[in-house]
Amino acid sequence: MLLQILDRENAFVILTLDEFESLIEGGGTEAVYKLTRVQEARQNKPQRLSLVCILRNLKAIEQLDTSTRSTLQSNIISLEKYSKQQLIDIFNDRVSLAFEPLTVPEDTVSLIAELASSEGGNARFGVELLWRAGKYADTEDLGVVTPECVRKAASSIYPAMRKSDLAFLSFHEKLFLLGIARFFKESQRAQTSFMEVEQAYAVVCEEFTVQPHSHTQLWKYLQSLSNFGIIKTEVSVAGLRGRSTLIYLPRIQAQELEKELSALLEK
Repeated sequence: MLLQILDRENAFVILTLDEFESLIEGGGTEAVYKLTRVQEARQNKPQRLSLVCILRNLKAIEQLDTSTRSTLQSNIISLEKYSKQQLIDIFNDRVSLAFEPLTVPEDTVSLIAELASSEGGNARFGVELLWRAGKYADTEDLGVVTPECVRKAASSIYPAMRKSDLAFLSFHEKLFLLGIARFFKESQRAQTSFMEVEQAYAVVCEEFTVQPHSHTQLWKYLQSLSNFGIIKTEVSVAGLRGRSTLIYLPRIQAQELEKELSALLEK
């Protein structure tokens, strides 16, 4: 009946089936076979119906018989996961639809894209972060959606680190992380450089009247904190001087982290 209507209207349909695995699991070979062979009963007539089948894993079609599988495998386009820049474009588009102008800074979108990228380029996860961060900004009557709102949103989806995780850090690792927490709390930026956190650490050391550790030792602390998942680092090209390391605080509020570290250091 569909094809008769298409003939009468001289129209064509591209039928796009998302989550195609569900049709394979529910209907098996027969359902898919009929879809792929519907044109064969219409010799010498225009091909009115074309299929685009979207799968997360190509192995799903191995459940089909050889004939049906060969038809589906004739034209395959493999799509890579979204890059960070593509995610930024997606989220900026959502921002333009859902938020008042200038209420979501670039740093906020960049942090959301960084977190979504770390989840395998998961745009849906990023959109949820954007929505939750916007809700937190509304609740606190902030006027803008800050990176700290994003961290709060992330910690509401994934539980924040346990206090015991911080307790196992060495004294100077705690001081170094406290410097990072204070930097993000005061600046409301999404990322920073190693030089800036080194300066923040030096201020903390002065407060606790201890001698700062060397640049090399701080670099080791940075790698250790990154391995623990407390912070996230990214190598970025920085003009003519080569590469630089960008530092993020992804999944815990800077204010909450500062509070926990201060309590531990006071002990």
